[in-house]
Amino acid sequence: MNTAQKVYTMLGNESLWDVAARCHELLTNAGIAYSVCGGVAVCLHGYQRNTTDLDIVIRSEDSDSVRHVLTEAGFVWDSEKAEFRTQNGIAIQFLIAGHKAGKGSEVAVSEPIGDLNVEQIEGLSVVRLSRLIEMKIACGMSNLRRTHKDFADVVELIAIRHLDGSFARFLHKSLRPTFRELVRNAAGSDEE
Repeated sequence: MNTAQKVYTMLGNESLWDVAARCHELLTNAGIAYSVCGGVAVCLHGYQRNTTDLDIVIRSEDSDSVRHVLTEAGFVWDSEKAEFRTQNGIAIQFLIAGHKAGKGSEVAVSEPIGDLNVEQIEGLSVVRLSRLIEMKIACGMSNLRRTHKDFADVVELIAIRHLDGSFARFLHKSLRPTFRELVRNAAGSDEE
């Protein structure tokens, strides 16, 4: 399996990997808990697809510290889009732990701490696979514009990671039926 860093190099998006590594260094040195989520996390968990931004989970109480650290490092805050930008234009977007993972969802964005929520992959703090799948399904269920992308990410992770319906036990109960349906889609049949 190729590493995410190699994938981004092949896709001509090496600078996104550099931004992820730089954010890891800055936030870790500042003692700020974080976890990578979104498309970069999908790639780190094995589905090799490109993405153009970096999504990071932080705790609400760390927001001011994160803003200070990234500003000091030369990242520019875009208040209109509520995100940081690198000089190359790469967006760094934040999800706040405890906020809803999707509009009207029972699922909250997981804390960027603890073995149930975070794991280390290729030197980065990354949302654990079960939490990533929860966020993708919750977001996809609540936003029709995102459904195809988020559900496709989950289907590909199911196929690549050889997940079956039993993996649903690691997910929020409200998402289990949808996950099992996506397992059937990944298998190309009506079986689990």
